[in-house]
Amino acid sequence: MKINHVKCYQKDYPRPQFVRNRWLNLNGEWDFVFDDENKGEAKEFFKKFPEHAMKIRVPFCYLCKDSGIGDTTRHDIIWYARTLLVDEKWLNGIVNLTFEGSDYRTKVWVNGNFVGSHTGGYSRFAFDIAGYLKCGENLIVVKAEDNFDADRPRGKQRILKNNYGCWYEETTGIYKTVWLDFSSKIAINSVEINPNYDSQSVEFIFDVPHGAGTTVRVDVEHYGHMVASGSRRLNGNYERLEMSLFFDENNAWETDAWDTFHPALYDVKFTLYDCKGNISDEVASYFGFRQIRILGDRILLNNDPIYLKMVLDQGYWEGSHLTPPDEEAILKDVLLIREAGFNGVRKHQKIEDERFYYYCDILGVLVWCEMPSCYRFTDHAIESTVQTWQEIVKQMRNHPSIMTWVPFNESWGLKNIQGSEFQQNYTKSVYYLTKTLDRQKRPVISNDGWEHTLSDIVTLHNYDQYGSELLAAYSDKDKTVKEMQVAGGSIRTVFAKGNHYEGQPIIVSEYGGIALQDGASDAWGYGEKVNGQEAYLKRFDSLTSAIKSMTYMCGYCMTQLTDVMQEKNGLFDMARKEKVPVAKIKEINDRQIF
Repeated sequence: MKINHVKCYQKDYPRPQFVRNRWLNLNGEWDFVFDDENKGEAKEFFKKFPEHAMKIRVPFCYLCKDSGIGDTTRHDIIWYARTLLVDEKWLNGIVNLTFEGSDYRTKVWVNGNFVGSHTGGYSRFAFDIAGYLKCGENLIVVKAEDNFDADRPRGKQRILKNNYGCWYEETTGIYKTVWLDFSSKIAINSVEINPNYDSQSVEFIFDVPHGAGTTVRVDVEHYGHMVASGSRRLNGNYERLEMSLFFDENNAWETDAWDTFHPALYDVKFTLYDCKGNISDEVASYFGFRQIRILGDRILLNNDPIYLKMVLDQGYWEGSHLTPPDEEAILKDVLLIREAGFNGVRKHQKIEDERFYYYCDILGVLVWCEMPSCYRFTDHAIESTVQTWQEIVKQMRNHPSIMTWVPFNESWGLKNIQGSEFQQNYTKSVYYLTKTLDRQKRPVISNDGWEHTLSDIVTLHNYDQYGSELLAAYSDKDKTVKEMQVAGGSIRTVFAKGNHYEGQPIIVSEYGGIALQDGASDAWGYGEKVNGQEAYLKRFDSLTSAIKSMTYMCGYCMTQLTDVMQEKNGLFDMARKEKVPVAKIKEINDRQIF
């Protein structure tokens, strides 16, 4: 498949929707020590790093092989250090030291000075370190603290010494790119981009700290043609500019919409001018012109019904765990999704490297963005989830590929939601918070799988092994939404007590989980293992065809794209080696039954 990159694309750039030309990748070899007794701050590691330090390859966590350490034992407190040569010209503006992901509490020092801290493992954060730098050699030191607490967002990271069930080795410390971003002192902090499909316009909301009196210019191109431009004088930190995208020069085209068959994208450049008319900042980006909305029991993409054929993906790699080995590995996964005939992916219990969403943007793959779960309901669980979720939604909301937000999954951390008013109110409040943060009005699913409260889409999880069992469970729509459903060996209701079906679209968002017999005693899937590719395809065909035959449903999400450690139910193993013929999977996905 041809890769049509957007104009601002830079290989390995970690933030593909907000691109500056001046940046420095800090991945690579860092010094590293364990601090099991938590004495590093008292010993001032941030001023003089221990001489006995090991070497670690950032951004890979110390537990994985690709880090160069591969120690799978638990260490809750770890330290990193590296030197940095600084040019004098760096000291005249903003130098953002940016962490794409570090789990869980991170503290940063530069030249012995405390710069700042961040709590949460799944969102980007940055510190302006310009005021702490000096010409010549500088010392950057990072402390990361982790633990097995169940009342913080941890996704599929285990809370026991060994792996169990569908939970895997923890990820402690830096596990995404670390980099520097350079700008002048008055710069664009962020831009929210909101296409309006019905009015054929796009809204830009600028965040420019100390930007009063400056002017921002916006230039929009499509396939190299300038289609719109405009400017706005800023009177405060936040300003809005709306532009029409209708283009009809010699009837060349009207608005070019993004969809899964034709993922059209617009290039956009933001130029900030200071009060004297000099360029203060330049940022390049892109956006897709598309609309996701719900109409009755259908999901509409650009006002047309879409049937979702998705695959669940947990994003683990054999040698690097939650961290993609490189950008090529990210692209390969998105291509595998398309080659297998899926038009969407549910990124499960993980916020992926942002380049993954970029490749979904340019290749036309729809994404469900899901919050990694806590496993105990406490005040801390509420606070940490809400903080991290807000950061995630703001970070990801410009991606056209993201069509749905999923803040909770399978009542994890909400085990009493069936009858607890407090837990139900919590999911409802996060539902409304998500709606407030996303002006594109994407659907929000309150509790994926069962025991829904407020949900724009009703989702069902079922790992029955035969299509006839799925038909018996769900062929009667009224019975499905009013009565109990079998899910994962237990009885669950579609809605939590006091909540009811209101005509929403319905999807089986987990099914399959088929494991090929491979002789490994700890390998598992859902239900009995199958012997051979033919048996695998027969079961997948039976289950998928059954879902398609129930015409009231709007799609499905098959478990899963790849194996993950002891869970051996992927279409591919962890090295992305094909386990069953992908062409056969595509044939089943493409087949029209309804």
